[in-house]
Amino acid sequence: MLNKVGALVVCTILFSPVAMTAGQDKPFRPVSILDAPTIAGRPVQLDAQGKLLPWPMPNDTGYSYSSYFLSQWTIVWDQYHRQRLPYFYCCFEFDRTTFELQPDPHWANSTGYLRAMMEGFIERLYPYTGDQQTLTFLQSFFDYELENGLTPEGYAWSQVPYASANPGALHYSGWSSLGEDFIEPHVVGEDGYAYLKLYEMTGNTKYLRAAIRCADALVKNYTQGDADHSPWPVRCYARDGKAPGGAMGPYSANVIEPIMLFDELMRLNQGKVNEYQRVRAAAWEWFKTYPLANNVWVGYFEDTVPSMENMNQVIPLEFARYVLLHPDKDSEWREHSRKLIAWVKTTPKWPKYVVHGATITTEQGNGIRYCCNEPNQCCDSHTARLAAVEALYYAKTGDVAYREEAYRSYNWVTYFQGLSSSAHAPFANQWWFTDEFADGPRRTMDAFWAVPEWAPADESHLLGSSSVVTHIHYGKGSVTYSTFDSTSSDVLRIDFAPEFVTADGKPMVRRKDLNASAFTFDDKTHVLRINHDDAKNIDVQGQDGSPPVRTMTFDDPHLAAGTILKGEYPAGAIAWGEGEWTIHVPQGGFGTFNLALAAPKAGTAEFRFNWPRIFVGFDVYNNSPVEASLTIRCPEMREVKFIVKPGELRRLRTGWLDRSSKVSFEFTNAEGLIFDNLSYRED
Repeated sequence: MLNKVGALVVCTILFSPVAMTAGQDKPFRPVSILDAPTIAGRPVQLDAQGKLLPWPMPNDTGYSYSSYFLSQWTIVWDQYHRQRLPYFYCCFEFDRTTFELQPDPHWANSTGYLRAMMEGFIERLYPYTGDQQTLTFLQSFFDYELENGLTPEGYAWSQVPYASANPGALHYSGWSSLGEDFIEPHVVGEDGYAYLKLYEMTGNTKYLRAAIRCADALVKNYTQGDADHSPWPVRCYARDGKAPGGAMGPYSANVIEPIMLFDELMRLNQGKVNEYQRVRAAAWEWFKTYPLANNVWVGYFEDTVPSMENMNQVIPLEFARYVLLHPDKDSEWREHSRKLIAWVKTTPKWPKYVVHGATITTEQGNGIRYCCNEPNQCCDSHTARLAAVEALYYAKTGDVAYREEAYRSYNWVTYFQGLSSSAHAPFANQWWFTDEFADGPRRTMDAFWAVPEWAPADESHLLGSSSVVTHIHYGKGSVTYSTFDSTSSDVLRIDFAPEFVTADGKPMVRRKDLNASAFTFDDKTHVLRINHDDAKNIDVQGQDGSPPVRTMTFDDPHLAAGTILKGEYPAGAIAWGEGEWTIHVPQGGFGTFNLALAAPKAGTAEFRFNWPRIFVGFDVYNNSPVEASLTIRCPEMREVKFIVKPGELRRLRTGWLDRSSKVSFEFTNAEGLIFDNLSYRED
């Protein structure tokens, strides 16, 4: 995304020195070494070779990667219940004292893009967490667009989503700085595919009908392309489909997302399948003849004036990701994806930075001017995409060099989680809901799918599936789930050894490979892989393992920083007494709101569960220069004591097995202690 507040001509960042940041006025090298001491204002963590480790827990990749996307979800869920900024604004700044979000009133709301990216995030997040609230949130997002963001009937592009809206607008019809009443055909494909996946997740046919409308509009408005004209324009007027120039334009290399929509509808045998096959084949042939051959990767972002010189990395990397996941679509998937990874990492069109061994890519440029921010401040979502494609390439080919590259790039991305008072992303005063809270998280979740050993080792999670997951439940020594498709390949990392795996009630066989309907299990890494044919319901049962826990963040419901907890919070859960605890700003090892002692020098504190529960523990960060200790007690269990070193983040676990109502704490040197992710069990 490109942005300068108040700009009327959107291409000025690429073509006007007035709109450049300080770093952009100088010539840049395609790849530069930038071993900065901080990333997003957070001190770097390095291994013995000086290579970048993840944040905030450098020796625990699973914790750091998952805390990245869970922190982003925490902020989005909070916004859903309060200001609902993503419905009406593309981006926000936050007060660096209170950390309250303030919407950007100037820039285009990225409506279609956000919903498509958010679907990809929630499609992975729901099976990872089993949290039904993720689906509630996603359906609300899409329902709002169906009611407020579709073109009128009778248009050339009829009943399809607009790609953008004016900031704060309740109704979407495009961003008036670029024109009036226009759509972006590639977003029709992208959003249509997201509608189709949401149908698979929920079974609600209104989303299927919305997807079919998108596909039918793409068929109706298809034209044969050439070197200067793509099968669909990058942007056109919705009423008549014309793209006369200016902000409207005849060329976008991004035909892969319309193709993805056609492929999925054809697979499901839904809609005008013969027409989809015809147009899909023609669009694919154009794609191979032009952008895949000449690397003219232009025409993606919703807030730019079209230019054949302004290249981006989204289109080639999203294509590479698609064929890595679906190699049957492209017989040359290996060569194509390898070359596109190399092109993105070496092209002179925009700068890349190597930060302590992590390759960072920015998003777009013309070889002279580029987007978006100063070195090492941008772009987490786009670097996550590069890392995802390299991780998936490793998963598909076994080439360990790509795994290492992906690992270092993902590590850099983790420094951007939550809200950091010293960070700027992707502009000095903007945080994008698309980039930081949808696109980045969805591509970071690809990490666990591609390399399940990176996932948390002491928890059970479904990490990836070739099918949409429609239902999942985690228990002690068990995972049960259902997939939309009866044939699927699924990847889990579990904290127990499976004794029985069944598919639709029929026992599955453990094998050393997955050439048939069966499962494999690595006794060392606890990675479980399942191939199932002609069955949708999978049940994994075993011994040991930990019961699932409930985790309380201090953002749900949101209370302002400095609020002294008195009585219950949340209602019906925990009674915090009278003034011992306070809500604390994102700081130290936490990117979201957390908990602190109201009197920092207090030696004791306590809280009470409203109903007896097992206190599992919480995460604690020591933001002081001295070592701190805390002892945790309850009447029913033995006490446990922990030491937290200066600058250390620890996940503390009590090991308790019995319920208690009262939990008390005794501290030494507690001035710098802050707490988050309070965990407990019902039984």
